[in-house]
This record gives sequence, C-alpha cells and structure tokens, in this order.
Amino acid sequence: MDLASSVAAAAGLAWASGLRLYAVLLIAGLLGRLGYVDLPTGLDVLEHPVVLAAAAFMFAVEFLADKVPAFDSLWDGVHTFIRIPAGAVLAALALSGQDPAVLAAGTHAAKAGGRLMVNASPEPVSNWMASLGEDILVPAGLLTAFFHPWVFLVALAVFVLLLAWLLPRLWRGARRMLGRPGAGDRATGGAIRG
Repeated sequence: MDLASSVAAAAGLAWASGLRLYAVLLIAGLLGRLGYVDLPTGLDVLEHPVVLAAAAFMFAVEFLADKVPAFDSLWDGVHTFIRIPAGAVLAALALSGQDPAVLAAGTHAAKAGGRLMVNASPEPVSNWMASLGEDILVPAGLLTAFFHPWVFLVALAVFVLLLAWLLPRLWRGARRMLGRPGAGDRATGGAIRG
C-alpha cells in the first residue's frame, strides 16, 4: 500500500466505525478474505471465519436495533464506549503512529447527536431514512477508501469541515432536548414563558 492508500484505509476504518462498527468489521474482513483488499498485518484477524460470523451476527442485530426510534439512541449511548475505541484500534492497526480516536469520536458524536434530534420527530420515517442512509454510507465510504483513496480523502476533508460546523449545533440541540438551559436560554433562566 502506498501512503495515500494506507492513510485512506486507516481514516476510512476510523470514520465508518463511528457509524456502523460491525458493518466495518464485516466488510473489511470479507474484502480481505475474498482477496479484494490486502489488509494490513494487524487486521488479518478480521478475515477469520469466527470473526466474520460474529461481525455478521452483530451487524444484523445493529441493523434491526437502529430502525427502532428511541432504542437506537440507547444503542448509540452504549456504543459510545465501543465504537470510538474500536475505530481507533482498527485505524491504529492499519496505520501506526496516528491518532484516529478523534475521527471515530467525531463521527460517532455526529451520528448519536443527529439521531437524538431525529428521534424527537413524532413520525418514524425520518428515523428509518437516517438509518438507511447510514447503512448505505458505511459500505460506500469504505469501498471508496480502499479503492479510490484520494477521492475518499477529499470527501473526508469536507466531512471534517461539516463536522466542525455541525457538532456545536447538535450539542446545543441535545442540551435543549434534555432540558438543560444553553447559553441562549440563560437570559430567561431557562424558564418557559407562555
């Protein structure tokens, strides 16, 4: 792997793990096992049949769990402690010497915060659309990272810029939803006036 391919693979693994960790494990393992991608030595374990079976099972569970409004936010909350470290480990194994935890954390924060906002909607269609969008985005992003690294790196740069813009807004929205006054609410003491 050349440098751009290595960086794109590591960044792709970290980024996608923040959205769908088990899909990442399954897709990367299958691509390696079927010979489409030469996984870095540290990621060879993903090609093992037992790991592939476990990843496929957990992917199916996550696929279904992510379609249930409110339960998906609980799932994301629990996976805050799983996706971020796993994404960092995957990327670190793919490319030594980098700190991919920031990318995995940012992706997961955007996903979890966005889904919290979507769950506030009374209709289920927006939740399903967000979930299906993630289901499509992860394999598309990983395949782009592995087979078109420069395209992925440019798209990732755009994503990071959007993330920098979006995360503060998601944070403020989540604080309002959870009933904690934000900076704009302090003038009224957070009280609801009617």
